[in-house]
Amino acid sequence: MGYPVVHFEVMGKDAEGLRDFYSKIMGWKLETHPEMDYSVVDTDSDGTGIGGGLAPTPDGSSSLTFYVSVPDTDAVLKEIEAAGGKTIVPTTVIPDMVTFAQFQDPAGNIVGLVKSD
Repeated sequence: MGYPVVHFEVMGKDAEGLRDFYSKIMGWKLETHPEMDYSVVDTDSDGTGIGGGLAPTPDGSSSLTFYVSVPDTDAVLKEIEAAGGKTIVPTTVIPDMVTFAQFQDPAGNIVGLVKSD
């Protein structure tokens, strides 16, 4: 069985504008954490789809990333590197929230990994 996509992030220079846009147009509910300047997205879609996040990027660029749930981020990063990918963010723990990593695939796309419970 494959690993599921479990989270997405939409990021850009104007995070507040992104929050306003997506909450109005898509009807998403946002829980903003000011200490991280990060909004957790509840798509309010009756249990279908996945949740995500909205945030600014440090350099003002735009990005869209999806996250895949895996049992061991370090082990999967090793497989990714052996297959021609590159670790961008090593396994990182945000206490009481998430353990994640990011990699670049051979085409240059950035994808995230989330450690499954």
